[in-house]
Amino acid sequence: MSHWPATHIRLLPWTGPEGKPAHLVTDGTATPLALLADTVENQQIETAAVILGLARPMLGEDRDLTVGELRFITRRLYESLTEVLNVAESRGQRIPPYSEEDGKTG
Repeated sequence: MSHWPATHIRLLPWTGPEGKPAHLVTDGTATPLALLADTVENQQIETAAVILGLARPMLGEDRDLTVGELRFITRRLYESLTEVLNVAESRGQRIPPYSEEDGKTG
């Protein structure tokens, strides 16, 4: 009798056809696709940090931004926040739940 290894479903940091979420089904090992997803997630987080740094001075009290400038920075912040929330969801799904033993105290 063959035994299939336990599978893990990972939300990927890009979308599939028609903009739907893409998933990777693995046995939990570091496959080339999983490592690529790790790299993309790290790049998305770094990009979000850069965009946040650029937005901070643009949104200062003493700045008068045009509608175009506001739209531009709002779009970039929206894109980055969407990507970082996807990373958080993906990584959160991979954290194992606490066992009953973890919750016991002294």
